[in-house]
Amino acid sequence: MATVSNRSPHAGKEVSGAELLKRARELRPLVEQQAAETERLTRISEDLHRRFEDAGFYRMLMPRRYGGIETDLPAYVKVWMEIARGDASAAWCGCLAANHSLQLGSWWPERAQDEIFGAKGDFKAASVAAPLSGLARRVDGGWELNGKVSYCSGIPYATHYIGQALTEPAEKGGPPGPPLLFVAPRNAFRVLDDWGELTGLIGSGSNSIVFDQAVVPAHWVLEKTHMADVDPTGGTTGSRLHGNPMYATRGIGFFTMTVGAIMVGAALGALDEFERILKARKTIRAPFGPWAENPDHQRWFGMAITRLKIAEIAVVEAAKLQMEYGRATVDDGRPYTFGDDQLVGAIAREAYSDAWQTFQTWIFRYAGSSAGKRGAKIERVLRDMAIGWSHFNTAQNDWGYVEVAKARLGLPSGSLF
Repeated sequence: MATVSNRSPHAGKEVSGAELLKRARELRPLVEQQAAETERLTRISEDLHRRFEDAGFYRMLMPRRYGGIETDLPAYVKVWMEIARGDASAAWCGCLAANHSLQLGSWWPERAQDEIFGAKGDFKAASVAAPLSGLARRVDGGWELNGKVSYCSGIPYATHYIGQALTEPAEKGGPPGPPLLFVAPRNAFRVLDDWGELTGLIGSGSNSIVFDQAVVPAHWVLEKTHMADVDPTGGTTGSRLHGNPMYATRGIGFFTMTVGAIMVGAALGALDEFERILKARKTIRAPFGPWAENPDHQRWFGMAITRLKIAEIAVVEAAKLQMEYGRATVDDGRPYTFGDDQLVGAIAREAYSDAWQTFQTWIFRYAGSSAGKRGAKIERVLRDMAIGWSHFNTAQNDWGYVEVAKARLGLPSGSLF
């Protein structure tokens, strides 16, 4: 592996994954305590945002040369799983603002990274795979962006937005041109006050944003590029610049594992509450006694523990698998294929699907109707996980399986655009 070039005076210090997880565990009670306030605000509070910042959570995937921590992906998903154990909305708001240092540090040229990460490494970015509602237009020095995009999770505290846009047609009246992938600074777009009407994930800060004749520099734009299918085979600008094969990344598997971490973490939070309920309540039929001593409740609780442990392991293993794909393509020249990315995503998707099913079947059903009281921990988890389960990503199960099979069979992958 090449030596990391830490030429910035703000180069980050090494922080272990164990230390980051310790910080997350220490913050979890406050995250849970502020859950109602997070929903009221439709984002995490400024206090909680600063605590995430002070703990280094936004800098976990930022390259060290720009002041980041540059932790590995298994450690990263464990941290957000722990935060989601306190409150899924807070984790979604923080994690999806922290995620995109990985893509910026992987795909963009050195000049753009120097400017966007900046000397102090202050970078937090929302991102949506769906393109802007308007077409991008080439202008002197860059690209003009117009249009709206919704569900920009983490945007309340974001310094930038990473997004997609289709380009103007080559001929008037023709179909849109190929997509481009861009980074835009905070002053290039307007954040709408339109979040908080869904059943769950109310505090995730997933507002819409609008671009109105905003111009971004040409070197902040990757032309003919879709974030879901950047091929890092042989290494990327970022893996060479930072000397770390983690930055030879693809997009789908990584995003899916972070959603998986939040969903599994939310279910683990419900499991904690289920345990408290088991110790507090008593049966209404023989054998009389605490639920915790009843064989039926023990079986249900044991099943939930086991199934969620499997889901937790699956998310972490998906993260390890992506790390290995990056290492193998940089060190050994192994192709890092679309099918590889789909496999990482399919594993993570199975994990959060199982977490949702486990929550419904073994926790919500047997925690008692009072656990569904408005504002109760399990009631909030139900709403948050239901919206997480309705995310477009979950609908890609069958498509993902087909792509995994095609890769194994040596058949061409499907087209994204």
